[in-house]
This record gives sequence, C-alpha cells and structure tokens, in this order.
Amino acid sequence: MPDIQIDRAQLAPSILPADVPELSDDECIARLKRAVETPDSARLDEVAALIGRLAVTIE
Repeated sequence: MPDIQIDRAQLAPSILPADVPELSDDECIARLKRAVETPDSARLDEVAALIGRLAVTIE
C-alpha cells in the first residue's frame, strides 16, 4: 500500500476568534482604541475578541 501524505495544517482548527474580520495589527489596535475610548458595555465582546486577536499575533 503506498504512503499518502496529508497536509495536517489544513485540518487544524484556527485559534483566531471567528467573529473578528481579518485586520492588520494597526487596524486592530485602532479599532480597539476606539472601542475603549468610549466605554460601552455592549462592545465588551468586540473588545475581548480584538484583545484575543492581538494576543494570538504576539505569541
């Protein structure tokens, strides 16, 4: 039986938050800055997702 190579990188789940669009680091920081400047408890999920996205980048 011949060996079959599988690219496992495509099978691994992403550790990036799914609800944050692909942003550059600068765009992400600017968006986070705007969200924090005007406190609004309705934006807590967005703030957490942006922080999580930046934390993944730093790792």
